[in-house]
Amino acid sequence: MNEDKKVWPEEEIKDIKKRIMEALEQVIDPELGIDIVNLGLVYEVNVFNGGYCEIKITLTTMGCPLADVITEDILNAVKTIPEITETDVKLVWYPAWDTSRMSRYARIALGIR
Repeated sequence: MNEDKKVWPEEEIKDIKKRIMEALEQVIDPELGIDIVNLGLVYEVNVFNGGYCEIKITLTTMGCPLADVITEDILNAVKTIPEITETDVKLVWYPAWDTSRMSRYARIALGIR
Protein backbone atom coordinates (compact mmCIF):
# COMPACT_ATOMS: atom_id res chain seq x y z
CA MET A 1 0.00 0.00 0.00
CA ASN A 2 1.20 3.47 -0.84
CA GLU A 3 2.12 5.18 2.44
CA ASP A 4 0.68 8.56 1.42
CA LYS A 5 -2.81 7.04 1.00
CA LYS A 6 -4.62 7.39 4.29
CA VAL A 7 -7.19 4.72 5.09
CA TRP A 8 -10.34 6.37 6.38
CA PRO A 9 -12.80 4.69 8.71
CA GLU A 10 -16.29 4.16 7.23
CA GLU A 11 -17.73 6.90 9.47
CA GLU A 12 -15.28 9.45 8.08
CA ILE A 13 -16.10 8.43 4.51
CA LYS A 14 -19.81 8.96 5.28
CA ASP A 15 -19.02 12.42 6.67
CA ILE A 16 -16.96 13.35 3.59
CA LYS A 17 -19.78 12.15 1.28
CA LYS A 18 -22.28 14.23 3.27
CA ARG A 19 -20.10 17.33 2.88
CA ILE A 20 -19.69 16.65 -0.85
CA MET A 21 -23.48 16.46 -1.25
CA GLU A 22 -23.82 19.74 0.67
CA ALA A 23 -21.25 21.33 -1.66
CA LEU A 24 -23.12 19.97 -4.69
CA GLU A 25 -26.26 21.74 -3.46
CA GLN A 26 -24.44 24.93 -4.48
CA VAL A 27 -24.24 23.76 -8.12
CA ILE A 28 -27.22 25.31 -9.89
CA ASP A 29 -28.64 24.04 -13.17
CA PRO A 30 -28.44 27.25 -15.23
CA GLU A 31 -31.63 26.51 -17.18
CA LEU A 32 -33.86 25.55 -14.25
CA GLY A 33 -32.31 27.63 -11.46
CA ILE A 34 -32.41 24.69 -9.01
CA ASP A 35 -29.41 22.84 -7.60
CA ILE A 36 -28.43 19.49 -9.09
CA VAL A 37 -29.01 17.59 -5.83
CA ASN A 38 -32.65 18.67 -5.49
CA LEU A 39 -33.19 18.06 -9.20
CA GLY A 40 -32.07 14.46 -8.63
CA LEU A 41 -29.22 14.69 -11.12
CA VAL A 42 -26.61 13.26 -8.72
CA TYR A 43 -26.85 9.49 -8.95
CA GLU A 44 -23.82 8.40 -6.93
CA VAL A 45 -20.89 9.79 -4.95
CA ASN A 46 -17.96 7.49 -4.20
CA VAL A 47 -15.02 8.44 -2.02
CA PHE A 48 -11.86 6.36 -1.99
CA ASN A 49 -8.90 6.30 0.36
CA GLY A 50 -6.26 8.74 -0.75
CA GLY A 51 -8.77 11.46 -1.65
CA TYR A 52 -10.17 10.30 -4.99
CA CYS A 53 -13.84 11.10 -5.57
CA GLU A 54 -16.07 9.80 -8.34
CA ILE A 55 -19.40 11.50 -8.94
CA LYS A 56 -21.98 9.99 -11.29
CA ILE A 57 -24.53 12.46 -12.61
CA THR A 58 -27.08 12.68 -15.34
CA LEU A 59 -28.71 15.61 -17.08
CA THR A 60 -32.35 16.38 -17.73
CA THR A 61 -31.85 15.85 -21.48
CA MET A 62 -29.24 14.21 -23.68
CA GLY A 63 -27.16 16.72 -25.55
CA CYS A 64 -27.63 19.38 -22.89
CA PRO A 65 -25.47 22.32 -24.04
CA LEU A 66 -24.62 23.16 -20.42
CA ALA A 67 -22.99 19.83 -19.52
CA ASP A 68 -19.50 21.35 -19.46
CA VAL A 69 -20.64 24.26 -17.30
CA ILE A 70 -22.28 21.94 -14.77
CA THR A 71 -19.25 19.63 -14.72
CA GLU A 72 -16.91 22.57 -14.09
CA ASP A 73 -19.18 23.84 -11.30
CA ILE A 74 -19.13 20.37 -9.71
CA LEU A 75 -15.34 20.23 -9.83
CA ASN A 76 -15.12 23.68 -8.23
CA ALA A 77 -17.62 22.76 -5.51
CA VAL A 78 -15.75 19.59 -4.56
CA LYS A 79 -12.48 21.55 -4.32
CA THR A 80 -13.89 23.00 -1.09
CA ILE A 81 -13.62 19.56 0.58
CA PRO A 82 -10.03 19.39 1.90
CA GLU A 83 -9.82 15.58 1.98
CA ILE A 84 -10.56 15.29 -1.75
CA THR A 85 -7.49 15.55 -3.95
CA GLU A 86 -8.94 14.36 -7.28
CA THR A 87 -12.46 14.31 -8.68
CA ASP A 88 -13.86 12.55 -11.70
CA VAL A 89 -17.36 13.43 -12.93
CA LYS A 90 -18.98 10.67 -14.95
CA LEU A 91 -22.05 11.39 -17.03
CA VAL A 92 -24.50 8.47 -17.08
CA TRP A 93 -27.81 8.00 -18.83
CA TYR A 94 -29.18 5.00 -16.99
CA PRO A 95 -31.49 5.05 -15.26
CA ALA A 96 -33.02 7.81 -17.33
CA TRP A 97 -33.81 10.96 -15.36
CA ASP A 98 -37.41 11.99 -14.89
CA THR A 99 -39.26 14.38 -12.58
CA SER A 100 -39.87 11.65 -9.98
CA ARG A 101 -36.20 12.03 -8.96
CA MET A 102 -36.75 15.65 -7.91
CA SER A 103 -37.08 16.63 -4.26
CA ARG A 104 -40.28 18.14 -2.91
CA TYR A 105 -38.49 21.51 -2.80
CA ALA A 106 -37.60 21.33 -6.52
CA ARG A 107 -41.14 20.25 -7.46
CA ILE A 108 -42.67 23.20 -5.58
CA ALA A 109 -40.13 25.66 -7.01
CA LEU A 110 -40.87 24.52 -10.56
CA GLY A 111 -44.62 24.15 -10.05
CA ILE A 112 -44.62 20.40 -10.66
CA ARG A 113 -47.05 18.18 -8.77
